[in-house]
Amino acid sequence: MNQCEAVIKVMEINGGYATLGFLNQNVLKIKGVEWKTKTPFASIRRIVQNSRFFFKIRPGLWALNTYKDKLPPEILPTKNLPKREQAEYSHTYYQGLLVELGNIKSYKTFVPNQDKNKIYLGKKLFDITSVPNIYKFSYEHIVQIAQTIDVTWFNQRGMPANLFEIEHSTPIHNSLLKFIELQDFYTSFFIVADEARRIEFQNKISLEAYKPIVKRVGFWSYDNVAELHTKTSEFISIESKLKMER
Repeated sequence: MNQCEAVIKVMEINGGYATLGFLNQNVLKIKGVEWKTKTPFASIRRIVQNSRFFFKIRPGLWALNTYKDKLPPEILPTKNLPKREQAEYSHTYYQGLLVELGNIKSYKTFVPNQDKNKIYLGKKLFDITSVPNIYKFSYEHIVQIAQTIDVTWFNQRGMPANLFEIEHSTPIHNSLLKFIELQDFYTSFFIVADEARRIEFQNKISLEAYKPIVKRVGFWSYDNVAELHTKTSEFISIESKLKMER
């Protein structure tokens, strides 16, 4: 079996699609494949760009051409789907990536109750989060605001460490207002959106109303999230290999 066949096999086992992060953690486990390279993850990235076998669905997510007509709508939304549903599937995808990132980094992860049953790559978001009910870390009115935030990473003491709001088309200022209400906590805030909205974010965060949090709010594009998810999985794969070699 060659390297390309190994990538195909992992995708087939996974239903015909996979994130680069998933491939990084599983392709090298396929037996009988010689990589003979110091950069196998770069090889995997190169392989999935071969349009003869693969196509890109969205940042960080690839699929087999032979499965193009078999993929569920939450993986590959059809063009005739209403834009609202397409936006919802995209929103859930980035929620899932952020939850997995938080889990890898040993945070406790939470998503709003109304999102728990949404499907991320064949799984409910509830199945990959580690906190079923939000921690009562403050006054009730503060917790009520926090539990509407798209993804929360809690530290080991049950306090909010990183908060993420995914903005596909809704106004960014709504998320910034939530962050303002949580300014008294030792927390980092992030707006996650298409790169095209970065200027809009910069214009909003520069307003006097958001001065208390201006240095604590970051902007992550969808590509940033996908790349961080991929790179973090590479690190985990290398770390796992080193532990096995002890």
